[in-house]
Amino acid sequence: MNDSNDLPVSENLDSHFMALALQEAEIAASKDEVPVGAIIVRDNRVIAAAHNLREQLRDPTAHAEMLAITQAASEVDSWRLEGCTLYVTLEPCPMCAGAILQARIARVVYGAADPKAGAVASLYQLLQDSRLNHRVEVQASVLAEECGAILTNFFQQKRRNAKD
Repeated sequence: MNDSNDLPVSENLDSHFMALALQEAEIAASKDEVPVGAIIVRDNRVIAAAHNLREQLRDPTAHAEMLAITQAASEVDSWRLEGCTLYVTLEPCPMCAGAILQARIARVVYGAADPKAGAVASLYQLLQDSRLNHRVEVQASVLAEECGAILTNFFQQKRRNAKD
């Protein structure tokens, strides 16, 4: 145990990096994008940071995770992101889970569950599927309340604006 809030070091690091992913989600919200943020870390160093850009890029694949994976691969000069941890504010969808597996990311930490599209635990468990040749360590619900709140607030505002 360490002295910061009496949490294990890994939990403190997870919260720290998830807070950075939340900052990315806030940037997305400011651009009227669904507020999802992602950070990729290797050796406790951020090597990629991204947020949803589907509206701005008019690209259905421009999820935070996909953009972060592309950045990280460029940063390490390899498609193999072994030893990396992806922090994302919302449980990855099937597309992003597939990319996580293809990139050989070692660990995924996510905030809010996604009961409508989650492919890590909610609807599917792609990252732990024994039929696949790669499995990913998963840590769920890190800063889940904060991660869920930014999404809830965003969509409430969208509904209010639609009524005006």
